[in-house]
Amino acid sequence: MIGKLTGRLDYRAADHVLIDVRGVGYIVYCSDRTMAALPGVGEAVSIYTDMVVREDLMQLYGFLSLVEKEWHRLLCSVQGVGAKVSLAILSALGPDGVSRAIALGDWAAVKAAKGVGPKTAQRIVLDLKDKAPGVMAMGGTLTDAMDGPSIEVVEPVEAAPAPKRTPKPASGAAAVSAGALSALSNLGYGPSDAAAAVAEAAANNPDADEAGLIRAALQLLAPKG
Repeated sequence: MIGKLTGRLDYRAADHVLIDVRGVGYIVYCSDRTMAALPGVGEAVSIYTDMVVREDLMQLYGFLSLVEKEWHRLLCSVQGVGAKVSLAILSALGPDGVSRAIALGDWAAVKAAKGVGPKTAQRIVLDLKDKAPGVMAMGGTLTDAMDGPSIEVVEPVEAAPAPKRTPKPASGAAAVSAGALSALSNLGYGPSDAAAAVAEAAANNPDADEAGLIRAALQLLAPKG
């Protein structure tokens, strides 16, 4: 099973790239968000992958973080959801958006993805709601694949400018949410309740630091009345 590729990006299409790894080219399909964040042709690239093998198919799907890869795996475990639908959801929401939507039970946000009907969206939220806290917690311990060590490309290439890195505030937001979720769990709140409160607080306070997010989540969890 191929779990990660490191090499040089040789070709870009609308929904996939060709990555040259020491002379072997791998075609990798990605979400729109991942495609937009990848470097240009000829530049070094490192990407996590998930490999699907069937009697009539062998295909690689690529992700910039293990959190995104984990959501893809979980989405594909839902009845009626395949890799194409999973990538559409990740394209529309991103991994952090998927975490928020599922933690809050917001199936309408999931339905906004191309090709996802209301029944499928509701099934996704129902089947995966208990998984959201675990995936959200991963954000505090995993780093983005594109921020790894420098990559040595074996084939000689012409000197090129340093790769343009798109700022990734989402990665920082994931770590802040993970820290807040851990703090609430330590205070005795249940995983689902804590995840929903953190997701709602993060949506209402996108620029909050960890302490601010904890305070906002605690307000949401406080008894009403």
